[in-house]
Amino acid sequence: MFPSKFSSRRLPVKIRENVNETIRAREVRAVFPDGTVEVMPTPAAIRKAQELGLDLIVVSPTAEPPVAKAMDYGQWQYEQKKKQHDAKKKQHVIQVKELKFRPNTDDHDYEFKRNHAIRFLNEGNRVKAVVQFRGREIAHVDLGKKLLMRFAEDLSQHGAVEGQPKLEGRNAHVIISPVKKEPPKAAKPKPQGTQAQVAAPVAGGAGDQT
Repeated sequence: MFPSKFSSRRLPVKIRENVNETIRAREVRAVFPDGTVEVMPTPAAIRKAQELGLDLIVVSPTAEPPVAKAMDYGQWQYEQKKKQHDAKKKQHVIQVKELKFRPNTDDHDYEFKRNHAIRFLNEGNRVKAVVQFRGREIAHVDLGKKLLMRFAEDLSQHGAVEGQPKLEGRNAHVIISPVKKEPPKAAKPKPQGTQAQVAAPVAGGAGDQT
């Protein structure tokens, strides 16, 4: 029989770095589940972890000596992946949303795109407003720049302009970045003595007799 051409293939083995025997440091600051922390030779720390049915994993390789914890490798790997997943969910990728105008854009189209820009800025994205000039419209660059400045002013409560409008070829554009909104300040509590003073009885009223 001829040997199978697939028989010599082997799947790559993924080496677990900084775990058990792959730890290169001579000694580590070992942390065990019962809370004990001890600086000890790496082989001794590995043996002690394995006696507990755990792995020795380096969690702070830049420390002197490196910090290693005795824990279950599978559980540690799961927690690391969960942290990475949560970090990606919290991370917001800032995008540049482009809105195109013409020098003679009518009010309805202008308001429609302005509302879109407000939504983009409130979502934390940047807005690039572009005025396109076609044919003889290039002779009216000043109209396009006025439109961009009006647009930026209408969005002043939601974003800040990055410089002045720029003309590149047959397009003029301006970029607006979102502004960070400060959290509302808590209202100051009213003095408690005011109500008591109003409710106090008035001396010399109808109920007093001499």
